[in-house]
Amino acid sequence: MNTGFSPFPWLALLLLAAVLFGTLRSRRRLRHMPVLTSGSPARPGEEADREAGPRDFAWLTVAGIAVDRELEHSAVEFATAQGLLVLDLVPGDMPVEPLLDLLHEFDPTAFRTDPVARGRGAEHALLVHTDVLRRAGVSPARDLTPAGLADVTARLKRYAARSTGHAIAPGLRGNPPDARAYKALTAARGGSPAGSLGGLLGETAAFAGAGYGTPFWGLLAFAAWWVQPYAVVAGSAPVRPRDAAVSTLGRPVLAAVRWLRAAAGPAAPARWTPAEDAARRSAYAAELADGTDRFFEPRATACPWCGSDRLRVRLRTKDRLQGKPGRFVLDRCRDCGHTFQNPRLSLDGLSFYYRDFYDGVGADGAESMFAGMTRHYRNRARLVRRHAEPARWLDVGTGHAHMCLVGKSELPDTAFDGLDLGSGVEEAARRGWIDHAYVGQFPDHADTLAGRYDVVSMHHYLEHTRDPGAELDAAAKVVTPGGHLLIEVPDPQCWYARLLHRRWHPWFQPQHQHFVPLGNLTQALTARGFTVAEVERGPAHQGQLFMAAATATLAAVAPDPRQPWAVPRFAPARRVWRGAAAAVFVPVFAAAAMLDLLGSAAARTLGPAGGSDAYRVLARKEPG
Repeated sequence: MNTGFSPFPWLALLLLAAVLFGTLRSRRRLRHMPVLTSGSPARPGEEADREAGPRDFAWLTVAGIAVDRELEHSAVEFATAQGLLVLDLVPGDMPVEPLLDLLHEFDPTAFRTDPVARGRGAEHALLVHTDVLRRAGVSPARDLTPAGLADVTARLKRYAARSTGHAIAPGLRGNPPDARAYKALTAARGGSPAGSLGGLLGETAAFAGAGYGTPFWGLLAFAAWWVQPYAVVAGSAPVRPRDAAVSTLGRPVLAAVRWLRAAAGPAAPARWTPAEDAARRSAYAAELADGTDRFFEPRATACPWCGSDRLRVRLRTKDRLQGKPGRFVLDRCRDCGHTFQNPRLSLDGLSFYYRDFYDGVGADGAESMFAGMTRHYRNRARLVRRHAEPARWLDVGTGHAHMCLVGKSELPDTAFDGLDLGSGVEEAARRGWIDHAYVGQFPDHADTLAGRYDVVSMHHYLEHTRDPGAELDAAAKVVTPGGHLLIEVPDPQCWYARLLHRRWHPWFQPQHQHFVPLGNLTQALTARGFTVAEVERGPAHQGQLFMAAATATLAAVAPDPRQPWAVPRFAPARRVWRGAAAAVFVPVFAAAAMLDLLGSAAARTLGPAGGSDAYRVLARKEPG
């Protein structure tokens, strides 16, 4: 029966807007990509050099790609003129779908100004300076798979952070894509094959739902997606895919065939051998055989900040980061408002729960997380620049020193050093991201480094420490008189901590030990001879809170069975369940992304009122 009700085409309009935006963005990106020109005519005596190959450069290519001498010389000339140490070549006839994937993930303009961006290329041919190959431990090769070249591209970018670029090579002929290699290629690019395939199913369901609910607008959105390849490359595009007509006309059918071939294709190569995986599982099983009680110290009866015994439980939760066994409690002091883990982890517990998060199994994920925070790194450096022009800056808890690398863009005359517990800080020095690396606990280095730094920074570090007071004491020693201490921590008083409750990501259990309200930190800094110069809330907002909450929910509903601490029984069925759950969660992730965009926009004005999930304090150490 016709009720006369006509639903508003919100889903169809959202899809249409997304397709149109993506099309225009891809057109712009394609036309901003530089194009190689034919090499300049050889000067007398230069012909022999060209025949001998490029000086100081070597090639990494996939099987089936041929680079002739003229193209080689043109690429070397371009790289030298642009100051590039790594040059990715985009074939002039690159097939449509791989080209669209590249343009979706890669902005040629932003890439050169973002030194921590993940290395991404066309996965055909890579020209690399021999010094970069040496420091990265990579050998030249002419027979790599696309996944192999994708993996090495990401690695080499870290060793040529500001000198990696791309160019279209009209004379380079591209390989046709192999859908059966989709899982391996997705994993090499840092993605999840199951999540990606599930996302494509969710996208299909969204188009189907839009067409069913509002046929006209749904079909219009689908038509826009159908002709997208032609819309991107039409006109004066520098890449002319040889399959443009066929791929556009048959896109719906070809997309279904590619998805089926990808789903049926071989799994991505395991990062660990079966023996290594078995050893990891065995080690975790042995550690968990007696339960998790030994990972905790006795419960505290007084606040570690003010000594009050007026405590109340603020939160009980599980490990929502990795899904390892264990239960965690956060207490809040009724007198000073300090929130802390109680009982706190023992040293063995810290070792257990940190393991495979920033290294090992979780290394790639941690690298991607830190690489996506360029805006925050720039804002921190700009805050300091408004008050000082430091000669030496020590970043405590630096990890791989992403902050230092980006900070150098804002303060080119500043020498950045880093300190951390893990080997990542030493790797940062090898990459050239910092000048000096210090390994160990900050308080242990305080006497040696006393008075040597104009700026000491602690970005989302203090909440990880067992004794925040000792860390502040160390900073007071290391900062030179008249210098500055920059601290950024989660704000336990923000709206989101109450709204999202256990799924507020900055609780970050079990790693975060302490949550310090702004008033408490200000008082502690004053007691150590500092004067607060500026406080930022909105610019310190980390964001992605709803997306993180959705991800944590998905992990709770469908844990990843590949993790070495997971129960391996019925692993294939668990993987299928996880893939299906990821597909169902696509609309949830879409809604979460919209809420995060609104939250980030609101934080700019409402941050001081509680709309920011973090705060940033810059304090000056007074002379005397």
